[in-house]
This record gives sequence, C-alpha cells and structure tokens, in this order.
Amino acid sequence: MYDFDPRMRTFVAAAETGSFTRAAEIVFVSPTAVMKQINQLEDAIGAPLFMRSHKGLTLTPAGKSFLADARLLLAEARAAAERARMAGRTDGVLRLGTSPMTPAQVLVALWPRIHAVAPNIRFSLVPFENTPANAHAHLANMGRDMDLVAGFTDAGLLATHGCAGLTLCKTPLCVAVPLSHPLAGRDELDPRELYGETLLIVKRGYLRAMDALRDDLAAHHPRIVLEDFAFHDLALFNACEHGGKLLVAVPEWQGVHPLLRVIPVRWGHTIPFGLLHSPEPSPLVRTCLDAIRQVYQPTVHAR
Repeated sequence: MYDFDPRMRTFVAAAETGSFTRAAEIVFVSPTAVMKQINQLEDAIGAPLFMRSHKGLTLTPAGKSFLADARLLLAEARAAAERARMAGRTDGVLRLGTSPMTPAQVLVALWPRIHAVAPNIRFSLVPFENTPANAHAHLANMGRDMDLVAGFTDAGLLATHGCAGLTLCKTPLCVAVPLSHPLAGRDELDPRELYGETLLIVKRGYLRAMDALRDDLAAHHPRIVLEDFAFHDLALFNACEHGGKLLVAVPEWQGVHPLLRVIPVRWGHTIPFGLLHSPEPSPLVRTCLDAIRQVYQPTVHAR
C-alpha cells in the first residue's frame, strides 16, 4: 500500500462505512485489529475521532477535520508512489495534461505525424482540475505529474509558473459571446461594436498579450468597459454566460461552454500558444518536442 500510516487508511474506511466490521473487510484485517488501530490513532492525535454507539460510528468534530486531511494525505501518498514509478519509466509514454482550459486536441491532432518521426513515443492523457492553486502546482512542477500541457506560452505566464514552453502559433484573441447576446450571430466583430459592453479580461501582469490588448483598448476604445478577473476557469465561463458579459478568449476554447460562441475581432491582437513543459525536460520530452518542430504546420485561423 502507499499509505504514510496504515492506520490512516483504516480510519478513512471506518469513517466512510460507519462500521469497524465493514472497514475490516476493506483493509483486510480483523475487526479487533481495526479497533486497535483506531485507538492507537486517537492516542497519537490526542482526541477522539469517533462516537461509538449501537447504531454505529459517528465522526466527532476532530474526526471530521482529520478525515478531510487524511483523504488528501492518502491521495498524495498514491501520487508520490506514481511519480516515483514514472520517474524511472522507460516505456516511452508521455503524460499529456488536459482540462477545459488546456485542450489536448492540438497535440492529439499531431499524433500521426509525430508517430511517423518518433514511432516509440506514446501518449497518456492526464486530466486535472484547472483551479488557480492546482494549475500552479502542476505547471511549476512539470515533469512530476505530467510532461506536456497545451496552453498559452506567453512570457508572463511562463515567468509566473516557472515553466518553459514551445510556441506553435500566435492564436488570435477573440471574444466569447453568450448565445443569448445580440452579437452572437456575427461571424466577425469590430471593436466599436463592443462599445458599452462589459469585456472580461485577465488581471494585469499575468499575460503580456492581454496587457497589450488592454492598453490598446484603453487608448483607442475607452467606451468598452473592462472588468478584471484573476484566472481562467469554468466558473468564469459560467459567469460570462449568466451575466451577459463578453470574455476575451481564443479559438481553441470554442466549445468549452455550449452557450458561448468565440468570435474573431478586428483588432489584430494575438497570444502565443503551444506546449508547456519543464525547463529541464526529460530525454523523452526533448525527443517529442524535436519531432513536433519537424512536423508542425501552423493553423491559419479564419479572420
């Protein structure tokens, strides 16, 4: 097992089943051994974790607190074991991180041509939750849980998260529009059509390309109302759709939210887009990046 302490796994099993007997079946020990482990754990912590009655087990306030942390610790223990296993792997498998904001399609589409150049490389998709803390943890430790992530290779983002990037193209900055909005039927927008609208844009200092757009709009189109946000996630897309606001977006996000449509804008702003990786990539990642450089042909986005 990957537990820091076997008693922790026993505790989680007892908490989730509400029974020492059922917990014993899960951890493959006797009910007496389960009770002994729980007693030892309570002694070590210095607080009771369960209230025992003829109806079963009920978590105490201390037990509820410890359960949340125990689950995280057990998950981290499993992840640590997986990282150790993957660190010594020689199977040619690259782990491609994927989330709604970091679509894997850009690399998946290249797969047949990559395979022709580097036939020993294989991919494994690794989904992750795109929250500020989680994204930073993954990007700052590229090569630990995942090897490549598709996304912005903007210099500001790379500096913030301490990772490196292979830029594949400069993708146009567009606007995501709720389908209920009067502009949703347009195939292309002029900045003047955005006058009076609220446009959501990431806070200054995170993406230099977004900062350049912000400065341009402030200087030449001050009638567009700019509203800052901290991080691109699904909650932002929901807020955009629910509030009838517009969002600076890229074509790669088309389809992230079914009720938003990404529309090009005639303002000439782009942002670097490609693959994020460790500043010190493994030999396998370097081989893959070299193969991509050989086979990649930039997509021409309709304007």
